[in-house]
Amino acid sequence: MRPLQISAETAQKLAESLNLPLEQIMHMPQHILLARLADIQKQENKK
Repeated sequence: MRPLQISAETAQKLAESLNLPLEQIMHMPQHILLARLADIQKQENKK
C-alpha cells in the first residue's frame, strides 16, 4: 500500500487531531482515515 499523498503539514495536523503517530497516519488506508475524520466532525458538531 502506498503512503497517502498529503503534505507533511497536513499529516501533522491529522496526527494531532486523531491522537495518532505520524507514521500511522501516513500508512493508514484512505477510507479509514476519512471515516475517523467524519467521526471527529460529528463529535464537534454535537458540542
